[in-house]
Amino acid sequence: MMHRPLAAVACFAPLIMPAIAVVGSGDGADPMVARHLVLVIGSRSTYCSGVALGRDLVLVAAHCVLPRNDYMIIEADAAREWLFKSIATITRHPEFDIKALLGHRATADVALLKLAAPLPATIVPAPLAATRSVVAGDTLLVAGYGIAVRADGRTGGTVRSATLVDNGRPGTFEMRLDDPERSRARVAKGVCTGESGAPVFVEQTRQFAMIGVVSWSSGPNLSDGCAGLTGVTPLARYHEWIVDTARKMGSPLQ
Repeated sequence: MMHRPLAAVACFAPLIMPAIAVVGSGDGADPMVARHLVLVIGSRSTYCSGVALGRDLVLVAAHCVLPRNDYMIIEADAAREWLFKSIATITRHPEFDIKALLGHRATADVALLKLAAPLPATIVPAPLAATRSVVAGDTLLVAGYGIAVRADGRTGGTVRSATLVDNGRPGTFEMRLDDPERSRARVAKGVCTGESGAPVFVEQTRQFAMIGVVSWSSGPNLSDGCAGLTGVTPLARYHEWIVDTARKMGSPLQ
């Protein structure tokens, strides 16, 4: 099977908005979902999606914040002006193995970012889902910034979302999501380049709670590309590490 991590070299639309997105999703995401997202920009012009867990704490895929690079957070204020936030501390899960990820094997692809200053009130921390396993057929929501058409930066700059379904494979170490309407859709929904770290939500008690982060994608029929399978690192396996590490970083989860 062909799949790849989705951290990518930044491609910018005319408004200097990093181009990443949920392919095949024409509508903007529900504001109740979009308010949780930020961008993680690297010194080598890489970018990923991230999600706020606290006023000064962001969760992202570990392969988005590799050593020997510098990173910043970008988010939009109420006037849609892009603001840059410095990162004070990056903590990757100690069991994360980039070689395993590149070798198409599941790994602890999660990291926490402690910011130097709090995020503005327009960014709202996302709750973690109650610890549980996803089962085949569960409906989940993936959200991310950027392009709705692969390789077309002009379609970027908006948080878009897609409803995907867990296909039940390979198990608790990794989730694989697919478009339930693939056979009838003209363009199947799924993630694309730059979507690493994008939050995966489940609806619980009338709110969206975070259950995973995007790690990779494939193209149709397991080819190289986008809008095929979406590979997700489940947070249930790493819930205790996230909570303990957030506390040690001085940003305990509410």
